[in-house]
Amino acid sequence: MTTTAHEFTTGTLEAPGATLYYERRGEGPVLLLIPGGGADAGLYAGTAPALAAAGYTVVSYDPRGQSRSTLDGPAGDQRVEDWADDARRVLDLVSPGEPAYVLGCSAGAVAALGLLARHPERVRRLVAHEPPLVEVLDDPAPYRALFAEVRELMRTQGAGAATARLGEGLGGAPERDAQPAELPPEILEMAPRMYANQPFFLEHVLYPFTAGTPDVPALRTSADRLVLAAGEDSRDIPALYGPATRLAALTGAAFTEFPGGHVGCAEHPTRFAARLLETLAGE
Repeated sequence: MTTTAHEFTTGTLEAPGATLYYERRGEGPVLLLIPGGGADAGLYAGTAPALAAAGYTVVSYDPRGQSRSTLDGPAGDQRVEDWADDARRVLDLVSPGEPAYVLGCSAGAVAALGLLARHPERVRRLVAHEPPLVEVLDDPAPYRALFAEVRELMRTQGAGAATARLGEGLGGAPERDAQPAELPPEILEMAPRMYANQPFFLEHVLYPFTAGTPDVPALRTSADRLVLAAGEDSRDIPALYGPATRLAALTGAAFTEFPGGHVGCAEHPTRFAARLLETLAGE
């Protein structure tokens, strides 16, 4: 079925322990967009049309346990391996036998790195935007303690207190661009879903996804297909900017900056999409 850049089709995919919701638009080589913790496919609503118009089949999905991707049982701590294998399952469905381009942001970048390490044959080029893998930093202990505290606050005082502590603990300067582009309706539509996802993210995703260490030797063997990235507005936030630069040094992969901060794809979708297209074209 042919669709325009702004039109998309939806579907579901059964995975062990979950049912995954996905969206697909455009024609051409597959570009898989993996959202982070608390977000869903709507995170890329502003960037996806431009990417599809550039000649890609753009696919995104809701990570397991978030929004429309439901768990089969009660919620529990999430595993990077499961999220990485979910990405592989989506690729097996939409790009069977052909490696794909991949972008992952935040926890989605952690999953994307897991995908590359575990299933390198499924990846043509991968951009990992601000994976919060603080264990690769010279001194991860303060952030490890922060994320454990946030999880405990979520359990004892709720999402509001946990979110406030997370923002306070990460610190950083305010965004440079005081007039971000108007958010597309699809991203505004995602806001209530993201709000509903916050307890799951704060209790079951944030800590396990930041406490692990990536498979650096496996990533090093695929460094020619890997680009680490961070937002230009995240330079003052070591937990977000630092892991990307450190992993680039450890693996020999390239590093580049993108517009905006941790969610630049939503804040500045046009410029973010243009930068992603430039990065993918640099293979």
